[in-house]
Amino acid sequence: MKSRSDKGLRPASGAVTLLIGTRKGAFILRSDRFRRRWKQSEPIFLGHIVHHLVRDPRERRTLLAAARTGHLGPTVFRSRDFGKTWTEAKVPPAFPKAPEGEKGLVVDHVFWLTPGHASEPGVWYAGTSPQGLFRSEDGGLTWANVAGFNAHPLRRQWTGGEQDGTPDGPKMHSILVDPRDPTHLYIGMSSGGVFESVDRGATWLPLNKGCLALFLPDPEPEYGHDPHCVSLHPLQPDRLYQQNHCGIYRMDRADGRWVRIGDNMPKQIGDIGFPIVLHPRHPETVWVFPMDGTEVWPRVSPGGKPAAYVTRNAGKTWARQDKGFPRSQAWWTVKRQGMTADAHEPVGIYFGTTSGELWGSRTEGASWTCLARHLPEIYSVEVAEMAR
Repeated sequence: MKSRSDKGLRPASGAVTLLIGTRKGAFILRSDRFRRRWKQSEPIFLGHIVHHLVRDPRERRTLLAAARTGHLGPTVFRSRDFGKTWTEAKVPPAFPKAPEGEKGLVVDHVFWLTPGHASEPGVWYAGTSPQGLFRSEDGGLTWANVAGFNAHPLRRQWTGGEQDGTPDGPKMHSILVDPRDPTHLYIGMSSGGVFESVDRGATWLPLNKGCLALFLPDPEPEYGHDPHCVSLHPLQPDRLYQQNHCGIYRMDRADGRWVRIGDNMPKQIGDIGFPIVLHPRHPETVWVFPMDGTEVWPRVSPGGKPAAYVTRNAGKTWARQDKGFPRSQAWWTVKRQGMTADAHEPVGIYFGTTSGELWGSRTEGASWTCLARHLPEIYSVEVAEMAR
């Protein structure tokens, strides 16, 4: 992964490991200490859909995988040896059984995994399709229903019920834990919007003021929005960013209102996309990967010319980053969990495409190199930096 603009870079402090979830299994990519050369693993769970593969930052060799298997259905797997061996959850995320004669909710797939607070070893959260929230207190072996959301009397209204129009199924995603307070949680739902809890999920309130939902009769409803990805900055936890079906937004929590910073994107590109990635040390630096936001579905890069965009002033201005990408006829895009950043200096940015390519930049997006090709459609990319 070498380019002319890499000259003069200091060595990375250690190798980077990327965890890749795809439509037909998972893969692990490991770099050398300079992030120039990468080695790809053999497939894990070959043939199964892996929506999310995540390392536990509190137990550095522990991985959790959200998978949809042909014979087991939706489930979660855990590895304690960084992917060499795996154990299926004894009790995977599942909605309570409905009373006889009533139609209940059934988990189609586990979509999102989030490690709990640093003070709560073994705690994980999972988001599902349809929109459900689940919690594990034993490292992902057993999962409990978070009744404060799943059994809330307004849940059906919040999520749109059976009228949800998300093409590949409604999602609970972007489960965020405030690094200062394990009881303070945020969730994103497609559809539904952003919601907040200050009591570990016992109660929830919508947090969507200022955000548009142009696909609804009322474009500014209390809930019913379609956030694609929501992030908070660990060094400034009251600063949130959101890539939405209807734009890019920023919120300072004290204001309680989303501001559409995507209005400052080039008009011919627009501000519709799936992922949003934050610089680990600079809360005002953010990357997005725009897609064609018109009626094209499945989504593609605008005009077949893919590019990332970065802001270094919290959305006041944006710069195009496309050095190394195909100049034309590249009709892929990037899904909501498919883009991430490492913590090196300069920061490395990585993303996977719907056509099965893994791209990376060790220059904060100034230039890009394809790290892997011919993978299945990539659903998620996460960084797992290992100690040397």
